[in-house]
Amino acid sequence: MTRLTPQLRRSPAFWLASGFGSGLAPKAPGTVGTFLAVIPWLAMRELPWPGYLAVVLATFLIGVWAAHKVIELIEVDDPGVIVIDEWVGLWIGLFALPNGLHWLLAGVVLFRLFDVAKPWPVSWADRKLHGGFGAMFDDALAGVYTLLMIQAVAWLLPLYGF
Repeated sequence: MTRLTPQLRRSPAFWLASGFGSGLAPKAPGTVGTFLAVIPWLAMRELPWPGYLAVVLATFLIGVWAAHKVIELIEVDDPGVIVIDEWVGLWIGLFALPNGLHWLLAGVVLFRLFDVAKPWPVSWADRKLHGGFGAMFDDALAGVYTLLMIQAVAWLLPLYGF
Protein backbone atom coordinates (compact mmCIF):
# COMPACT_ATOMS: atom_id res chain seq x y z
CA MET A 1 0.00 0.00 0.00
CA THR A 2 1.12 3.54 -0.66
CA ARG A 3 2.62 5.27 2.38
CA LEU A 4 -0.05 7.44 3.92
CA THR A 5 1.52 10.53 5.44
CA PRO A 6 0.20 12.20 8.59
CA GLN A 7 -0.74 15.20 6.41
CA LEU A 8 -2.88 12.94 4.23
CA ARG A 9 -4.50 11.22 7.22
CA ARG A 10 -5.54 14.64 8.59
CA SER A 11 -7.23 15.59 5.34
CA PRO A 12 -11.06 15.51 5.24
CA ALA A 13 -10.72 14.51 1.58
CA PHE A 14 -8.81 11.39 2.64
CA TRP A 15 -11.50 10.28 5.10
CA LEU A 16 -14.25 10.87 2.55
CA ALA A 17 -12.37 9.16 -0.30
CA SER A 18 -11.43 6.21 1.92
CA GLY A 19 -15.04 5.60 2.91
CA PHE A 20 -14.35 6.79 6.46
CA GLY A 21 -11.34 4.51 6.71
CA SER A 22 -12.78 1.37 5.13
CA GLY A 23 -10.26 1.76 2.30
CA LEU A 24 -7.49 1.18 4.84
CA ALA A 25 -8.31 -2.53 5.01
CA PRO A 26 -5.05 -4.43 4.41
CA LYS A 27 -6.74 -6.89 2.04
CA ALA A 28 -9.53 -6.29 -0.47
CA PRO A 29 -10.26 -2.65 0.46
CA GLY A 30 -12.76 -2.37 -2.40
CA THR A 31 -14.76 -5.29 -1.04
CA VAL A 32 -14.58 -3.96 2.53
CA GLY A 33 -15.67 -0.54 1.25
CA THR A 34 -18.56 -2.13 -0.63
CA PHE A 35 -19.77 -3.96 2.47
CA LEU A 36 -19.51 -0.81 4.58
CA ALA A 37 -21.53 1.10 1.94
CA VAL A 38 -24.51 -1.10 2.81
CA ILE A 39 -24.86 0.66 6.19
CA PRO A 40 -25.78 4.12 4.84
CA TRP A 41 -27.76 2.44 2.05
CA LEU A 42 -30.07 0.95 4.69
CA ALA A 43 -31.15 4.50 5.58
CA MET A 44 -31.07 5.76 1.98
CA ARG A 45 -33.43 3.08 0.71
CA GLU A 46 -36.20 4.70 2.74
CA LEU A 47 -35.87 7.97 0.81
CA PRO A 48 -38.20 8.83 -2.07
CA TRP A 49 -36.38 8.18 -5.33
CA PRO A 50 -35.52 11.87 -6.02
CA GLY A 51 -33.90 12.11 -2.58
CA TYR A 52 -32.05 8.84 -3.10
CA LEU A 53 -30.69 9.98 -6.46
CA ALA A 54 -29.75 13.37 -4.99
CA VAL A 55 -27.67 11.65 -2.29
CA VAL A 56 -25.98 9.45 -4.92
CA LEU A 57 -25.23 12.44 -7.17
CA ALA A 58 -23.95 14.57 -4.28
CA THR A 59 -21.73 11.71 -3.08
CA PHE A 60 -20.45 11.20 -6.62
CA LEU A 61 -19.50 14.88 -6.90
CA ILE A 62 -17.92 14.97 -3.44
CA GLY A 63 -16.16 11.72 -4.30
CA VAL A 64 -14.67 13.22 -7.47
CA TRP A 65 -13.26 16.09 -5.42
CA ALA A 66 -12.00 13.88 -2.56
CA ALA A 67 -10.49 11.24 -4.86
CA HIS A 68 -8.77 13.97 -6.88
CA LYS A 69 -7.20 15.41 -3.70
CA VAL A 70 -5.99 11.99 -2.54
CA ILE A 71 -4.62 11.08 -5.97
CA GLU A 72 -2.84 14.42 -6.08
CA LEU A 73 -1.24 13.85 -2.65
CA ILE A 74 -0.35 10.17 -3.15
CA GLU A 75 0.61 10.60 -6.81
CA VAL A 76 -0.99 7.26 -7.70
CA ASP A 77 -3.93 7.06 -10.10
CA ASP A 78 -6.94 5.38 -8.42
CA PRO A 79 -5.19 3.89 -5.36
CA GLY A 80 -6.94 1.08 -3.49
CA VAL A 81 -7.49 3.29 -0.46
CA ILE A 82 -10.11 5.24 -2.42
CA VAL A 83 -13.39 3.38 -1.94
CA ILE A 84 -16.00 6.15 -2.11
CA ASP A 85 -16.35 5.01 -5.72
CA GLU A 86 -17.50 1.60 -4.48
CA TRP A 87 -20.06 3.32 -2.27
CA VAL A 88 -21.56 5.26 -5.18
CA GLY A 89 -21.39 2.29 -7.56
CA LEU A 90 -23.15 0.01 -5.10
CA TRP A 91 -25.81 2.63 -4.37
CA ILE A 92 -26.50 2.95 -8.10
CA GLY A 93 -26.78 -0.82 -8.37
CA LEU A 94 -29.15 -1.05 -5.41
CA PHE A 95 -31.50 1.71 -6.62
CA ALA A 96 -35.12 0.50 -6.46
CA LEU A 97 -33.93 -2.86 -5.14
CA PRO A 98 -36.76 -5.33 -4.54
CA ASN A 99 -37.32 -6.28 -0.90
CA GLY A 100 -35.42 -9.20 0.53
CA LEU A 101 -31.99 -10.02 1.83
CA HIS A 102 -31.37 -12.25 -1.19
CA TRP A 103 -31.73 -9.22 -3.49
CA LEU A 104 -29.25 -7.24 -1.39
CA LEU A 105 -26.74 -10.10 -1.46
CA ALA A 106 -27.22 -10.47 -5.21
CA GLY A 107 -26.68 -6.73 -5.66
CA VAL A 108 -23.45 -6.72 -3.65
CA VAL A 109 -22.10 -9.80 -5.45
CA LEU A 110 -23.04 -8.50 -8.90
CA PHE A 111 -21.52 -5.10 -8.19
CA ARG A 112 -18.23 -6.64 -7.05
CA LEU A 113 -18.27 -8.93 -10.10
CA PHE A 114 -18.77 -6.04 -12.54
CA ASP A 115 -16.27 -3.85 -10.66
CA VAL A 116 -13.56 -6.53 -10.77
CA ALA A 117 -14.30 -8.04 -14.22
CA LYS A 118 -14.76 -4.60 -15.80
CA PRO A 119 -16.87 -5.43 -18.87
CA TRP A 120 -16.91 -2.77 -21.58
CA PRO A 121 -17.41 0.23 -21.12
CA VAL A 122 -16.26 -0.13 -17.48
CA SER A 123 -12.86 -1.32 -18.73
CA TRP A 124 -12.65 1.59 -21.17
CA ALA A 125 -13.42 4.10 -18.40
CA ASP A 126 -10.88 2.43 -16.11
CA ARG A 127 -8.13 2.73 -18.75
CA LYS A 128 -8.95 6.08 -20.34
CA LEU A 129 -10.35 8.28 -17.57
CA HIS A 130 -8.04 9.47 -14.83
CA GLY A 131 -8.05 11.60 -11.70
CA GLY A 132 -10.99 11.86 -9.36
CA PHE A 133 -13.58 11.60 -12.13
CA GLY A 134 -11.96 8.48 -13.58
CA ALA A 135 -11.76 6.84 -10.16
CA MET A 136 -15.47 7.44 -9.63
CA PHE A 137 -16.88 6.88 -13.11
CA ASP A 138 -15.83 3.28 -13.78
CA ASP A 139 -17.50 2.15 -10.54
CA ALA A 140 -20.61 4.16 -11.41
CA LEU A 141 -20.76 2.21 -14.68
CA ALA A 142 -20.35 -1.08 -12.78
CA GLY A 143 -23.27 0.10 -10.67
CA VAL A 144 -25.36 0.70 -13.79
CA TYR A 145 -24.65 -2.86 -14.94
CA THR A 146 -25.72 -4.12 -11.50
CA LEU A 147 -28.90 -2.05 -11.60
CA LEU A 148 -29.82 -3.30 -15.07
CA MET A 149 -29.15 -6.93 -14.15
CA ILE A 150 -31.12 -6.81 -10.88
CA GLN A 151 -34.07 -5.02 -12.46
CA ALA A 152 -34.11 -7.39 -15.45
CA VAL A 153 -34.13 -10.47 -13.21
CA ALA A 154 -36.80 -8.94 -10.94
CA TRP A 155 -38.93 -8.24 -14.01
CA LEU A 156 -38.38 -11.65 -15.64
CA LEU A 157 -38.87 -13.92 -12.61
CA PRO A 158 -42.64 -13.37 -12.34
CA LEU A 159 -43.01 -14.06 -16.05
CA TYR A 160 -41.63 -17.53 -15.43
CA GLY A 161 -43.71 -18.21 -12.33
CA PHE A 162 -41.13 -17.30 -9.67
